[in-house]
Amino acid sequence: MSFIDLHCDTVYEMINKNINLDSADLCVSADKLKAAKALCQCFALYINLADHNSNEECWQRMLNMYELLERETALRSDRILVARSAADIERAATQQKTAALLTVEEGGICGESLERLEQLYGMGVRMITLTWNYENAIGFPNSTDPTVMSKGLKPFGFEFIENMQRLGMIIDVSHLSEGGFWDVAKRSRKPFVASHSNAKSLCDVSRNLTDEQLKALANSGGVTGINFYPNFLGGDQTGSIEQMISHIRHIKKVAGIDTVAIGSDFDGYDIPAELKDAADLPKFAEALQKAGFTADEVDKICWKNALRVFKEVL
Repeated sequence: MSFIDLHCDTVYEMINKNINLDSADLCVSADKLKAAKALCQCFALYINLADHNSNEECWQRMLNMYELLERETALRSDRILVARSAADIERAATQQKTAALLTVEEGGICGESLERLEQLYGMGVRMITLTWNYENAIGFPNSTDPTVMSKGLKPFGFEFIENMQRLGMIIDVSHLSEGGFWDVAKRSRKPFVASHSNAKSLCDVSRNLTDEQLKALANSGGVTGINFYPNFLGGDQTGSIEQMISHIRHIKKVAGIDTVAIGSDFDGYDIPAELKDAADLPKFAEALQKAGFTADEVDKICWKNALRVFKEVL
């Protein structure tokens, strides 16, 4: 079994704790990816705008994270292959390595500069989460405030996603306001994704997607990555595989099995969950099989759907 995980915050943990990609303290390490026989791990360069005094500081922080990941993956080239395309991911599979695909979580680091978007593409970034939890030049974040939640993309935001599509970058609407989501849905000519979001019908938090959003995502050919964070799964907040499967069943019902992927959010939360790290991913596949999903459906959830999007966009 192979796996593609659309989102982890491992680089943020590495730079904050001054640890390397083999650290046992990480949910996602080179060895844990190898143990899971992971096909591709998307590594997010996550920036909290509130932690910095200026856009330049945010940009420099991103560069520091980028350089760290470049060094760490280069030192582990026996297990990791840095990927910039779907072909690279497939090449990693033939070499029995895990592909590392670079993403950015917080499009606001670009300010109002399309040149910086071009720079990110040149560096190998292939997916951008348009907002995190703050308003930026692109648009507005998810919010418990209905007024904020209804706001869409700003004029620069429309330019931004247009140029992302021109370059061949995946638009990620996790963390985006609902109004922004619908602007992306209307303007996107290719599949877009919610890299780490669940079903709002099962867990009513602003980070999850309504049934209408899930259907629109399906219509674009996109996917949502099931987030393992207990607060986004609901129920008893244990982050159980059973809760994950409930979300998958619901998404399959309203939007089809082709809309489901994995977006673990590993290293992005500290609440204990049933799947502790990347090495546990085979348990997830086994649970899906026991829950009655067909072999083809399990493959789609675990890697095929995500790879299809990569092939269509990158």
